[in-house]
Amino acid sequence: MSSVIVIAPLVIASWPAITAAVTAAIGTMGFTMARAAAGTRVAASGSTLNRAEIEVEDSEILGATGVEQTIVVERSGVRAIFSRDARGALKVCMEGSNHSKAELQQIGEELLGRVTQQYAYHRIVTELKERNMTIVDEEVAENQTVKIRVKSF
Repeated sequence: MSSVIVIAPLVIASWPAITAAVTAAIGTMGFTMARAAAGTRVAASGSTLNRAEIEVEDSEILGATGVEQTIVVERSGVRAIFSRDARGALKVCMEGSNHSKAELQQIGEELLGRVTQQYAYHRIVTELKERNMTIVDEEVAENQTVKIRVKSF
């Protein structure tokens, strides 16, 4: 007997869990960690710095200990700044001078999709282990869909 479960995650986590998901996702997309800048980056050679902000629906990042936490990653002139907004939701601000706002929005949504997928994957694997289930097979399709076959005892 087999069944198929489709997961639509609610991202409710602490900042370290989000950091782990971001770190796992950026490696697969060619982004690298960058130092957090105190303010907005200035566009080079007088060009305009475009920005797009995207919020993860159904997310809640558990309260930080009084310090605003951000993760900054970069790839080919595009900077993504992950943070927790005033309501506690995960958001990313995409910045880049060589991309339109629509392109930044698309890149940001793809990046957030990968972060959400990594968060859900690690959460599911942890839950399976806690319930004494064994992962029999894992497969990642070309469209980045992850299939996990498990066996319970």
